[in-house]
Amino acid sequence: MSINGCATAEGTASYVSRFLNHVAQNHFRSQQNLWLSSIGIGTYLGGWDETTDANYTEAIVRAVELGCNVIDTASNYRFQRSERSIGKALLQLNENFKREEYLICTKGGYLPFDGAPPTNTRQYVEETFIHTGIAKPEDIVDGSHCMTPAYLQSQIDQSLHNMNIETIDVYYIHNPESQVGRVPRDEFENRLRLAFERLEQNRVEGKIKHYGVATWNGFRTGQNQAGYHSLEKMVEIANEIAGANHGFRFIQLPLNLAMPEAFALLNQPLKGEMVSTLDAAQDLGVTAIASASLLQGKVATGLPPAMREGIGALPTEAQTAIQFVRSTPNLTTALIGMSRKQHVEENLKLAEIDPLSVENYFKLFEQE
Repeated sequence: MSINGCATAEGTASYVSRFLNHVAQNHFRSQQNLWLSSIGIGTYLGGWDETTDANYTEAIVRAVELGCNVIDTASNYRFQRSERSIGKALLQLNENFKREEYLICTKGGYLPFDGAPPTNTRQYVEETFIHTGIAKPEDIVDGSHCMTPAYLQSQIDQSLHNMNIETIDVYYIHNPESQVGRVPRDEFENRLRLAFERLEQNRVEGKIKHYGVATWNGFRTGQNQAGYHSLEKMVEIANEIAGANHGFRFIQLPLNLAMPEAFALLNQPLKGEMVSTLDAAQDLGVTAIASASLLQGKVATGLPPAMREGIGALPTEAQTAIQFVRSTPNLTTALIGMSRKQHVEENLKLAEIDPLSVENYFKLFEQE
């Protein structure tokens, strides 16, 4: 039997109350009438084996126990095994935590394998998606990406089954910029509109609560570059479909010490001006979540002493890099890939420390 419910105002507030004497005041942030932790657990990396599955399940349970209530995944992460590891973790968490206390986020867009890479990829795609009527060959870009309503529906239903839940809190279209440049801009916007319509329908049916886009380059490039996304345009499309109460309320994009574009690049039109993606999101009522906070460990070593000192001389460079991201103005949660309980326990020590003030955050750039 599926675990029913979704993250709620009351549930996440109850979750926060568990940690009042254990975490810093600003570790939890209020967004979309929910309380969300400033550090979330990601499930991207790792092998497709039972040991990694078990490690992820243990890490997710431990993260929720230590004050992390944002859990992020995607259908294609570890060939659906990450979603299934989450499903097992939720069954364990169900003994001591309510479903309403934590946020489950997943993504659809890339064609996922099932448990392991197939011996014949083309045959797998044809049998799984083409012959079943889920997608047409012309719907699939570069042999790997699809965002048609029928395809997204199949992925939503699959994700619900994998995680053994009745409602996904945030459903992202995964890297929609994969299709920009492969199809004309007006065709891309039409595909996005059709996708949003289907996601709104799933909101009505209770299968998802919110939706958005999880991007890699889409919000990190200039207006004239390939793959560019206008957040204002996306919100406009959502408004046209469902009005002011639309469900397009989350975006995910990379942010780390080596990739600061989310707050540093003024590439988003907003009311006739150009602002950063994070400023645009704040104004448009969209919650911003950071991916690649450690850039797979690349920004967790060799930090300049002045940077480490300015961020707070924390015990590890990984904590320093995470502290930078979670302190960024207008960002709600920094996602960290954590496949082991030990990583969770080290990184969640930051929950006991306040993020940098806005003033001290911007002082970091005065040192450059």
